[in-house]
Amino acid sequence: MATLLSNVDAESIIVGADDLITYMSENANNFNLHRDNRISNESLQHLVRAVRRSGEIQEATMALPRGPLGTGTHDLLVRVIPLQADGLICVLIFDDSEMRRLDSIRRDFVANISHELKTPIGALSILSEAVLGASDDPEAIVRFATRMQVESKRLSDLVQEIINLSRLQDDDPLKNAKVIDLNEILLNAIDQSELNANARSIELIYSEQAIARIKGDHSQVTMAVSNLIENAINYSPEGTRVAIALRVRDGLAEVSVTDQGIGIPEKDLERIFERFYRVDPARSRATGGTGLGLSIVKHVATNHGGDVSVWSVENAGSTFTIRFPITPHLAAVEAE
Repeated sequence: MATLLSNVDAESIIVGADDLITYMSENANNFNLHRDNRISNESLQHLVRAVRRSGEIQEATMALPRGPLGTGTHDLLVRVIPLQADGLICVLIFDDSEMRRLDSIRRDFVANISHELKTPIGALSILSEAVLGASDDPEAIVRFATRMQVESKRLSDLVQEIINLSRLQDDDPLKNAKVIDLNEILLNAIDQSELNANARSIELIYSEQAIARIKGDHSQVTMAVSNLIENAINYSPEGTRVAIALRVRDGLAEVSVTDQGIGIPEKDLERIFERFYRVDPARSRATGGTGLGLSIVKHVATNHGGDVSVWSVENAGSTFTIRFPITPHLAAVEAE
């Protein structure tokens, strides 16, 4: 039976006549449907009992939270099948989350992309015409060519961010989740940002107040943390500090990034995690911002069953906090 189920394109659970789980596919654990070797989800319990009484196959759709935080859900199609042997019940779980999410996101995403790509492409077109018209003016050619390099980099960065966000929308990090050491990720992200920080005389301070391990996708979590740190550096005045901290509270790992930057107006706080939303478009152009960095952070947090929040005061600075649920059996203790 286990061999057969391992070749089915669905996660599976076998429930015995005594309601004890006798088999569970590896990734079925990611849906948090069981506790103490029994089905713990109330809706699924009712479905299993109904099938046991009627002896008929039944199906249902279920929306399960991806974690204790945020709005992310697993959209599941559950098929419960009575087996002939010893009163066993087979539960097949089909995760439709990705298909439903992609359906609603891509339509909006394509419209946004086409608008955002027009700006650097239009600028490059105008600058190339200017270069052709200034063929007898070397200084003008250098000036226009330099500007073309800036716009080319902006276009390249935008395309890369679009690719990153597209991958986040396509990949479910909990489907093949691995154990992640957040301390290691933070140290690597800080190391990668050191050059940019030094160039602007910004001091990066890391405070590890916990040892925290979560389950998820290493590259996605790294991307989210790096975006927060780079964002803090880019929007901070020279000679200031950016503080990064790792804490564990109530079974949640918290990564916070605090800057002494320009802050965010209160009217913009609710919208800063939207795709392509910029609080200060002129500042974004100056720093090379694409308007996708914080949207990527939100996607990563939501996809891992967590959330991201911001506290900010204009001209005083901002603190971004991303939280991830810690799997109970993983170590997460206060650091000495």
